[in-house]
Amino acid sequence: MRGLILLAFVLALAAPAHANPSAAPDDLERLLLEKGLLLRLEQVRQTATEQAATLVFNALGFMGRPYLRGGTTAETGFDCSGFVKAMYEQSADTVLPRSAAQQAAETQKIERSELLPGDLVFFNTMRRTFSHVGIYVGGGKFVHSPKPGVEVRVDDMAQTYWRKRFDGARRVQTRQ
Repeated sequence: MRGLILLAFVLALAAPAHANPSAAPDDLERLLLEKGLLLRLEQVRQTATEQAATLVFNALGFMGRPYLRGGTTAETGFDCSGFVKAMYEQSADTVLPRSAAQQAAETQKIERSELLPGDLVFFNTMRRTFSHVGIYVGGGKFVHSPKPGVEVRVDDMAQTYWRKRFDGARRVQTRQ
């Protein structure tokens, strides 16, 4: 699938250089349609968007579940990485490693400006990198299982606490 997206991107860049600028979008669209790529690209985009929406919607559905160190289920509660792992397994059929640091290592680094719903956000909350993880929900907010005595909730990354501890963002390569 990544190859199809790359091909469409290359064609989009190349087409205007060799065609009448006013006709380029129509020519590109016609070429992609003839090759069956336009429909496939739209399906990939919709699938990714639907998958992210499902993931975020499901994660938000667990708000109020208790924090439990080492927890990975709704019945017992979650710690931060257990919550992320469970949400990806249930919503995206994707298995992530158990710890936040391992999840960071196994996912694709992205810039903060590239964040999309469903991406992972990491924080240094224990004087070590990637010691906390949550799922970005959009609008600068993320859902996570913060700490003992606190339930799964949504927080704003612009809050001083989270802003100072932000470690980076990662994108999970999910199954389509």
